[in-house]
Amino acid sequence: MSASEAILARPAAEVRALPANVEAEAAFLGAVLIDNRILEEMTVPLRADHFFAPVHGRVFERILALIDRKAVVTPVTLKPYFESDEELKELGGTAYLARLTGDGQGLLAPRELAQQIYDLALLRELISVGRNLVEGAMDTSETVEPLKQVEQAEAALFTVAEGAQTGNEAQTFGQATRASLEMIEKALLSGGHISGTTTGLTSVNEKIGGLHDSDLIILAGRPGMGKTSLVTNIAFNCADRLRDDMARGITAKDSVGAAVAFFSLEMSADQLATRILAEQSGISSESLRMGRISREDFQQLSFASQRLAELPLYIDDTPGLSIGALRTRARRLKRRHDIGLIVVDYLQLLSGSGRSDNRVNEISEISRGLKTLAKELSVPVIALSQLSRAVEQRDDKRPMLSDLRESGSIEQDADMVWFVFREDYYVASREPKRPVESDDAKTHEAHAAWAAEMERVFGLAELIVAKQRHGSTGKVRLRFEARITRFSDLAPDQMMHDMDD
Repeated sequence: MSASEAILARPAAEVRALPANVEAEAAFLGAVLIDNRILEEMTVPLRADHFFAPVHGRVFERILALIDRKAVVTPVTLKPYFESDEELKELGGTAYLARLTGDGQGLLAPRELAQQIYDLALLRELISVGRNLVEGAMDTSETVEPLKQVEQAEAALFTVAEGAQTGNEAQTFGQATRASLEMIEKALLSGGHISGTTTGLTSVNEKIGGLHDSDLIILAGRPGMGKTSLVTNIAFNCADRLRDDMARGITAKDSVGAAVAFFSLEMSADQLATRILAEQSGISSESLRMGRISREDFQQLSFASQRLAELPLYIDDTPGLSIGALRTRARRLKRRHDIGLIVVDYLQLLSGSGRSDNRVNEISEISRGLKTLAKELSVPVIALSQLSRAVEQRDDKRPMLSDLRESGSIEQDADMVWFVFREDYYVASREPKRPVESDDAKTHEAHAAWAAEMERVFGLAELIVAKQRHGSTGKVRLRFEARITRFSDLAPDQMMHDMDD
């Protein structure tokens, strides 16, 4: 019995049910064993679990492992690893490895063979998804939630679109190590500060190493602190870096920028765009809204608008989204635009599935859903959050983790928690009575003392990193220009002054 006949000697129903080409798999493996360089020319991300025949998958996995160690792979060098393989014994033992290279037909079209193996694996996974979908749809019990089934089906289809995932429940430590080394290499090439996606703020990147894939970052602050402004700045910086890198010939994979999906549940898309236009043109948002601009301002605005037209920043301002609907929309954006960062403004405006009996449990479901989304799409997710009024009752207004609303689940699910704090906001609110000439010296002194304090803190902001799984906590000092809602790094002399303090 030939190798192909032996592998295909399975129950007829199984063979008919699942599309496969075992001969193509054998020919491709034979070609790789003759010329290892074929793997360098592959155009599809072929993995061991894409092979229909398990023994072929094991052979391919061992080939990859040996090549990763810079070894030359031939039937002879593979032989020690398969002498006790029971399935291979049924095919003639280790002699089967030599037979794979017998006719060398695979050398004629190795790319096409790899593509076919990959496509057939996708079809098998699609059949599995379809079977599960039909079985679920046939269930008419009272506990069935059709919309939940639709969401699960779309998630499964997204997984198929990303690449056949059959048998990929766990990865080897070698695969994880390679991914880790790629991340470290990216940080090295970026200048030693960014191992993930850039925030566009050097001081923040130095503190956190960039935004890491699969991380959930909670950005919180009291009203008026500028949390929406900060996350808008980060979203713009990230998308702008990707566009600039690609214009210089740097691929999206090697760029520290990324396409951004911005879910704005509070502000409309045009309001958000106005903020970005104000920041980039240097014209205040208020002047833009009121139309109080000169012809020169309008020309400057026009230039900024042209520059922003091709920005890979996608805004979804649909109000009242559920966490399930948000995840569905994010998957579509990932599939269509390969987004590398998701922003949610803000967490408390999302709704849960409706099954939770109180708001605390609903917030727990939402925060878990955001963390799951970050892992599923392998992108960082920044979610804005409100703070409780407890902050206002303290002399020191700097937020703490306990100030997060319904903080237990949010704090637990988050990989990083940031707080935005602007002391000038609180100092401004404490302005004493403005003195006039007739007032006594005490009134003049009080206002002068306030003015001196206001001058010291004006335009300064703190990003407090209250939790970070990857590194230390602490604070980063930033400059905030309220007129155009822009956060930026402090000037070098101000940073040195901060260090002296």
